[in-house]
Amino acid sequence: MSFSIVKPDININFIGVRKIAFAVSLALILLGLASLVAKGGPRYGVDFAGGIVVQVDFEKPVTVKEVKSALDHVDLPGLVIQQLGIEGGEYLIRTSQSDIPSQEIRDRVEQTLAKNLPDRQGSIQRLEMVGPKVGSDLRSKALEALYYAVLLIAIYISGRFEQRWFAAAIMAGGLFAGISVLELAGAPTEYLILAAGVITLGLCWYLKLTYALGATVALVHDVLITVGVFSLLNKEFDLTIVAALLTIIGYSLNDTIIVFDRIRENLRGKKAVDLGDTINKSINQTLSRTLLTSGTTLLVVLCLYLFGGGVIHDFALALLIGIVVGTYSSIFVASPILLSFGVSKPKQAEAPDSPAEAG
Repeated sequence: MSFSIVKPDININFIGVRKIAFAVSLALILLGLASLVAKGGPRYGVDFAGGIVVQVDFEKPVTVKEVKSALDHVDLPGLVIQQLGIEGGEYLIRTSQSDIPSQEIRDRVEQTLAKNLPDRQGSIQRLEMVGPKVGSDLRSKALEALYYAVLLIAIYISGRFEQRWFAAAIMAGGLFAGISVLELAGAPTEYLILAAGVITLGLCWYLKLTYALGATVALVHDVLITVGVFSLLNKEFDLTIVAALLTIIGYSLNDTIIVFDRIRENLRGKKAVDLGDTINKSINQTLSRTLLTSGTTLLVVLCLYLFGGGVIHDFALALLIGIVVGTYSSIFVASPILLSFGVSKPKQAEAPDSPAEAG
């Protein structure tokens, strides 16, 4: 007998509150976008904006305030001090300055710390420099990685749930043609990715790839809200955050597929059925599994956030936000979209790919 944390016959009307859920999602997305516009875009870290990272190890504990005060008179634009671990002995010193030789930066930091914190004996463990051109290239590649992840997922969902691989191929071809035209016109990478997203969603709608449309909208929803919260909290975006966003996409998709699979099973073989009732029943049947998986994952990530140290603090925060939002979107975004656009009933002869567990 499987373990369950909700009653097997539970019947919560998730579909009935879909308009409220859509309004909440829209408000969160608009709030995040407003923050991004007001701040001129995301606050990029050294990985994307270019700059220098210096890791310093002190023999005795020291506070962030003391380190920052010691380096106040050094010419280091955009100075950010980040503590590593919980003992206060290691710190990352980040600066946006990248046109000064690395050896000169090392000498400045060493001499200033030796002068202003003589009893702590700070020594430089490593120094990394990222030029603005490299940072720009990394930013473009990161955006491309996020987009292609979503695109391949849309193609996979179309083939698995609707058995329409040809339509999925048409979508990919149409996207390639549209992006090629924009590239020839010299559009920046950011606009290319935005246009690619719009084209993908438009083709999913036009070709009636409803499952792919629901999954894609849910994934875009998760990424936008996570990015918006980071902007509201004034957090930096770097490669670790991109890794977190890709992880969120995979996690959210897994939950969405479980719900979609149960919807397809419940639709199979029934001559007449109300789609809204079927979707609602499917969400309730997989609710126990959803809460158990999300809850246990959330506990692990919370421990990582609280005790993992400063290096992965923002990574763990992004995962915390993404797990909550991803679980929400599987129930309140992806599934209701199926109801809004309709789905075709699977054939009786089809065998399920991987039955969803109810709890």
